[in-house]
Amino acid sequence: MRLNKYMALCGVASRRKSDELIKNRKVKVNGEIVEELGIDVNENQDIIEVNGKVIIAEQKNIYVIINKPEGYVTTVKDQFNRKTVLDLVKDIDERIYPIGRLDYETSGLLILTNDGNLTYRLTHPKHEVVKTYLARLKLVPDKIKIKQFESGLKIDDYVTAPAEFKIIKKDENQSICEIKIHEGKNRQVRKMCKAIGHPVLSLKRISIGNIELGNLKIGEYRNLSQKEINYLKSL
Repeated sequence: MRLNKYMALCGVASRRKSDELIKNRKVKVNGEIVEELGIDVNENQDIIEVNGKVIIAEQKNIYVIINKPEGYVTTVKDQFNRKTVLDLVKDIDERIYPIGRLDYETSGLLILTNDGNLTYRLTHPKHEVVKTYLARLKLVPDKIKIKQFESGLKIDDYVTAPAEFKIIKKDENQSICEIKIHEGKNRQVRKMCKAIGHPVLSLKRISIGNIELGNLKIGEYRNLSQKEINYLKSL
């Protein structure tokens, strides 16, 4: 991590003011006065002093939701150098990570945090958090296929749990459907729709439990309210 960023995380000063402290030879790393700007430090190994006092970062829990665009991955790093959702939150100093995932072609609501306990709660299978999607499908499923979808489908080597499926809008060539599931297996909604003969044309997650995407613009994020954080922790 850049030294000035670490200093900012410790509450010493802003990054710009931290650079001024470095220029004025007020900062030491492992007992040596820092002579240049832009150096990296290991916050877990290096000892950083400012004006003779050791500084230590206290973790501040961050909770945000982002409207993930299509064409972004939800991994921290990508072997193919594709854009990741972390590219959209570069102005957040703390290290935050996505809870769960949305595939490359899927857009919509994604929660990011540095709260490991909450991540565990929301991703563990025993905590059945309902996720709601808007799916644009090829053609229009009939009642029999919808019933199959809702009852459970054989996908890969597992049978999906009961789900909800509702047609919102339709024409001759496609349908807009609201889908609710509480599992999170890889590309599950897409595989389920394909299994009933109606491939996904586009897919967007609009809510996780009671946390809704609302009118958040594509590629933008917002902090969760305390009420929303308390709700997630209560699940």
